[in-house]
Order: sequence, then structure tokens, then C-alpha cells
Amino acid sequence: MGHITTPPPPPAVFRIVDLFAGPGGLDVAADVLGHQVTGIEWDGNACATREAAGLDTFRGDVRAYRAAFFPRAQVLTGGPPCQTFTVAGHGAGRRALDQVVGYIDRLHEAVRTADGDWKRIFRTWRAISEELRRKAVLAEEVKERKRGIEARRAVTRKALQRALEDLGTPGDEIRSVLKSSRAERNLDLKDEMLETLVVEFDTLGVELHECRQQLEELGDERTGLVLQPLWWVIERSRRPGSNAYEAVVLEQVQAVMPVWEKYAEVLGTLGYRTRTQLMLTEAFGVPQTRKRAVLMARLGETEVSEVAETHERYRSRNVPSGAPTRGRAEPPLWDLGEQSTDRSPKAAWVSMEAALKKARGIDPELPDRPAFTVVSNYGTGGDPGARGRRDHDVPSSTITGKVSRNRLCHKGTDIDLPRFERFAPAEAGVLQSFPVSYPWRGSDRSQQIGNAVPPRLALHVLRQVLEPGLGHEEARARAEQAVSDLENWRPPSEPVRARTHGDLAGHPLTGR
Repeated sequence: MGHITTPPPPPAVFRIVDLFAGPGGLDVAADVLGHQVTGIEWDGNACATREAAGLDTFRGDVRAYRAAFFPRAQVLTGGPPCQTFTVAGHGAGRRALDQVVGYIDRLHEAVRTADGDWKRIFRTWRAISEELRRKAVLAEEVKERKRGIEARRAVTRKALQRALEDLGTPGDEIRSVLKSSRAERNLDLKDEMLETLVVEFDTLGVELHECRQQLEELGDERTGLVLQPLWWVIERSRRPGSNAYEAVVLEQVQAVMPVWEKYAEVLGTLGYRTRTQLMLTEAFGVPQTRKRAVLMARLGETEVSEVAETHERYRSRNVPSGAPTRGRAEPPLWDLGEQSTDRSPKAAWVSMEAALKKARGIDPELPDRPAFTVVSNYGTGGDPGARGRRDHDVPSSTITGKVSRNRLCHKGTDIDLPRFERFAPAEAGVLQSFPVSYPWRGSDRSQQIGNAVPPRLALHVLRQVLEPGLGHEEARARAEQAVSDLENWRPPSEPVRARTHGDLAGHPLTGR
């Protein structure tokens, strides 16, 4: 009698709510894994893309929704805005980070000491929300005053410039005066009208500086948005009649890692096993170097393991032969001494050329370029004239909202490629690991692409967190199939209309 092998049961299907969902990087990854995902997104352009991609969407500010609106969601994911943390360690970014960490500590203290008293926890959240609201209102008032000062100073600046020109002041001296925060220090004030203009110019400069300081102290209203996922987890875990999320996955730029580590402390108190991981996108098959800070959590006793890298890390090359001397190769983005503990064989990182060639096999309309060098819109090493450069046969630099400004030149030169001197949205999406057929819609498509979660990275994270019981070979086969499905994904023939706050009734996650 032959041996009958019973195939393993298919992985469980999870219902996911994705906060700050963007154009759908995590959502399309969840879709190819077979999960049901609903995203909340305020940006109309990103919502237009999501509609064309057939992704279930609620349009609006995350703060207008609550975890209680979606009681059937089993998993929470998200990537709150990161702009205020990208300069963490310097000035406003450091203060924003410290402020959020302080709010998290307050919430954690309430959770630890409330002894199940939901009203006490909620009062803490309401106090934080009101504090943030007052700061946002005051910040708008300061911004309005700042705009008025800037308009008046611009008029005064022109009048001062004309007065100096009439007196025969050399051009370089005029420029120096107009750039100075205290013009009077650079002038011999003998003309009465000139003195009046200089005093007014300097006074407005002082007022402008005070406004900027106030705005830094008040912080950006987006700073408070990073607290939203944590509050949703707390609400589902402590609000009477609610069931805690089975899993949580959050990702953002590297600067947000201290926030995720604080989150992990609170989630531990709420009964989750957690792990934070700094992930290098090219080490997971994304044809781009990019660092992402990821928080993963499972409710109960299931350990959350590190997501094993599938590809080699990229090491920056030296300046290519023939490269213009005014540019230079991009420096390494991290210390390669920081090695993964995983020692299993890895594939080579994926180059721009390899990714775009595979995409052309799916969509022959993509341009077939000769060997090229990407010249970044950004300067490197603090020198605006020294543009970062990457050749076609290595991974792309980090894809940002300015990807459409990057120039494509003949390899090793500064000579633009005719007709194909910029990446099309479909190509930029491919370098972010989106399917080549992803239907980018609306305006600011480069910004949508640059802000998105790389789907291939999201795929590996979701598979690891939501399917922890798979064996090594089964998990690898599952991931390989999902990657293939992602690359060959196609949008539906008909778009899906995004819902609004008033369209909760009848939705699968609402129970209404």
C-alpha cells in the first residue's frame, strides 16, 4: 500500500486594518498572501491609486476613526507619518521624538496602574489628545502670523535693496546685507530713509526667528499621529467588550526605532510578544537600498522571530572609471559589520537592470535602455554639487518623492539618455518592488511611490508574523510563490470606490 501524504492546511486568512495605508504597499502584499485588508488613508491621490488597484479603502483622517469601528479586524498594521522624526537627534526632530516618547510613557503608566479601569486609561488619552489639539491650534495661529511677517519682510527687503542700489552699494555687499540677520551691523547708517528700512528689516527678522522657535517648541501636528496605532491597540486590549488584535505590524524610517521600542514596552504589558528589527530592503530582494524600522507583535505566547534575510546586503562600489570628477560614488549607507545572525545561503541583491528587465518581460512597453547611471537629485556629504550616483547593475538608491527628478545618463558620463532620461512611474514603482502593472493614479505619483512601504519587504514581514508555525522549507516555498504572485499581480477590471466615514454600515470589519 502506498504512503498517503496529507498536504498541510492552507495558512489562516486574517482580516487586517491598515492605518496610514498610502497607495497600498503593505496591502498588495497582504492581498497576494491571501489576507483581507482594509486601509485608511487621507490623501486623495493615494486613494485614487488604491481604488484603481481594487484595494478596500476608507478615505479620511485616521483620527476620525476608532478601533471600535472595526471590531472584526484581527490584525493592525500601519506606518504613521515620519517627517518630524527624520532629523531626530538635531533640533526639532529630537524634540518631536522626545515628546512622543513622553506621551507613550504616560499611556504606559495609565495601562500599568489602572488595574483594568478603562475610564482612567481613556481619560489619559483624552488629556493627551486635548494637549495636542491645543498645540495644533496655537501652531496655526503662529503660522498665520509668520506668513504675515514674511510678506512684510519681503516688501521691506525689496525697498532696502533698491535704496542700497541707489546709493551705489556694491552687489556683493548688498547680498551680504540681505542675508544677514542683523543688517545694521554691516552698514554705515547715515541716510535716514535707509536707517528706517534697516531697523524695520531687522525687527521683522527677529519676529520671524521668534515664530520659528515657537513652532519648533509646539511641534508638528503629525507628531501626534504616531500615537494613533498604539491607542488602537490599547483600546482593543482594554476597552470592555473588545477583543485584542492577534498581531501588530508597524514600519517606518530608521529614526522611529526608539518609538517602536517604547511601543514594545507597552505591548508587552498588554500581553504581546514583540520584536523590533532594522531591515535593509535590498536584503529582502527589493532592488533598492533603504532602511526600515519594523515592530512586530503577536498576542500570547508565540515568539516573534527575526525575519531572515533572503538576499545579500549591498556594498557600495568605488567611483566607476570614467565618472565625472565633480561627482562621486555614493558612500555606504550603513556599517557592514552589522551582520545578520542568519547564515543560510542567500541570493545576490537585485540590481535596477535585473528588476526592470524582468518587468519588461511582463510589460514590453517599458523602455529598454542602454547601460545607464542614475544621478541623484540630492547632493552627498553636505555638498549640493556632489550628486549621488548609482550604475544600472546595482540596486537603486532610496526611492524618494523626488525620484522623477533623478537623471539617467549614459553609464559613467553626464550625458542624458535621449527620450529615457527619467524613470516613468511604473519603473519607479518596480524599484520600490511594486508590480509593474500597479495602476498609479492622481497627481504626485512620485511622492506616492517614495512614501510607500516596499511590498516585497511587507510580504516577508507579514508572512513571518502571521504564519509562524510553518517549517523552514514550507515557509520558503510560500514566500517564493508569494513573490511570484506579487510580480505578476494585475489590477481588477473595475475600480473599487473608496468609502468615507459615513459608509461604515455593511462593511465586513464593522459588524454593522
